[in-house]
Amino acid sequence: MSDIIVTPQTQTRTWPQLGLRWTAVSTLLLILIALFLLSLTLGSVRIPLRQILVILLGGEADKATWATIVYAFRLPKAITAVLAGAALSVSGLQMQTMFRNPLAGPFILGINSGASLGVALVVLTVGVTGTTLLAGLGLLGGFGVIIAATLGAGLVLLLVLLLSRYVDTMTLLILGLMFGYITGALVSLLLYFSSPERIQAYISWTFGSFGGVTWGQLQVMIPAVAAGLALAWLFAKSLNALLLGETYARSLGLNVQRTQAVIILSTAVLAGTVTAFCGPIIFIGVAVPHLCRMAFRTADHRILIPVAVLMGAVVALLADLIAQVPGSQIVLPLNAVMALLGVPVVIWVILRRRSLRSSFAGG
Repeated sequence: MSDIIVTPQTQTRTWPQLGLRWTAVSTLLLILIALFLLSLTLGSVRIPLRQILVILLGGEADKATWATIVYAFRLPKAITAVLAGAALSVSGLQMQTMFRNPLAGPFILGINSGASLGVALVVLTVGVTGTTLLAGLGLLGGFGVIIAATLGAGLVLLLVLLLSRYVDTMTLLILGLMFGYITGALVSLLLYFSSPERIQAYISWTFGSFGGVTWGQLQVMIPAVAAGLALAWLFAKSLNALLLGETYARSLGLNVQRTQAVIILSTAVLAGTVTAFCGPIIFIGVAVPHLCRMAFRTADHRILIPVAVLMGAVVALLADLIAQVPGSQIVLPLNAVMALLGVPVVIWVILRRRSLRSSFAGG
């Protein structure tokens, strides 16, 4: 990667101010820890926080079933929520910068739909056993699902990137939605020839859930998300340069084509991995980057990327807690809760612009 030197204006409003933002970062981290512990405590069976700490530290809980609930169900679900929130937030942040479009995101641009098509192809080839979509695939099958989802997401993202050179941002958003409809139609055709069990499993998967990921699948999900986040962080300075436009970025020595290729790869891995294991989670990728910019008042990706990781994890854990309806047996569809949380942010992004046209302009 080229050693890009950001403008003096960007430099002076980032690192010197970073010390002033440690309070906000610390608060965000404390909120994340609190929500993580709450996700282990609350549910259809309430487990006291003191017992949660005893279990996590390797001690014996007052009830043996509590340890089983925590280790087998709640802990992997909470870890999955953190990974998914971080991955989708950073992928959305990268797309909004690359397209210079405040409403770009994995769901709106059809990236999730491309990943869903890849998952559907693998599922119909390998087959589905059990009650969840990916049950019985094993470690090798998990890698296959991630590869298929990444290829599907990357293909759609590449098509959107190519078309972005010839159309305006409003048309690009419409084309992204059209790609989503096309891939959705292909998935529907595939499911039409599938067994009822596979259809039911796939439909449940589309609602979105963090609870279906096992420890074995986390062995695949964790390194995949870590690799995507590492790529995004390594190209943080290049993302800063892209904010100034491709022409100015080239004048700074940035290899724009290579940077865009890396962004596509990182976004496809992040969005594809989460979609493969959790379903097509909506709105995190669009809403969270704006929350980060609003809270920290910066456009520097060296700050926004780690903040998006924390903020995305917080939003994902909060949505999962609401979906669980603590104290009852009811489990709401995760994407329904995500929409309730994300739609107000998207509306705010549009209304804060002077006109609807400018709300679709580059960020």
